[in-house]
Amino acid sequence: MRQEPIRPIPPGLAGRLRALPPSCGPVRLIAVDGHAGSGKSTFARHLATALGGAPVVRLDDIATHDELFAWTDRFRTEVLEPLSRGEHARYGVYDWERREFTARRELAPAHAVVVEGVGAGRRALRPYLACLLWMELTACHSWERGRRRDGPAQAAFWDDWIPAERAHFAADPSRPHAGLLVRRRTEGYEVLPGPGEACGTP
Repeated sequence: MRQEPIRPIPPGLAGRLRALPPSCGPVRLIAVDGHAGSGKSTFARHLATALGGAPVVRLDDIATHDELFAWTDRFRTEVLEPLSRGEHARYGVYDWERREFTARRELAPAHAVVVEGVGAGRRALRPYLACLLWMELTACHSWERGRRRDGPAQAAFWDDWIPAERAHFAADPSRPHAGLLVRRRTEGYEVLPGPGEACGTP
């Protein structure tokens, strides 16, 4: 099995994010959004490591077949509200093969928590975010990468997903509000100022 290439986080980014004021109770909630297949999960893992082992909430664990994007209320109740009170959050983890929630995960109110997934920068979540980062890869290139990654077995899922994602971002775009844009390079990532509110000082 080919080992995933190391894509280090740009120097200084973790320090910028750690220096931000708390946004959700004592937590600095950092969102990584972008099109499906744009590399959010990989970048979020590297970012979490750079942040000293920050926990990562994957929206793939929150969304379901029936609620690809209609998970806001559950996320608010199970994650945002407890963290905003400085309490541990507990949320269900969805199994995409069994089509049901099969586990529960506990999330401590850490100094920083990374939320990654399509829709992480949605309107309802932005008031709780310390920073919104957007993976700067076009929809077509992202979806092509995603289809290639998942293979023919997931072709039908992608056929349903793409129009749902288009509709979501048409109604509730994230990129215009991103403080930082992330571009993957051959070696590592490049982080640029975004069109939205800046995340800390350059």
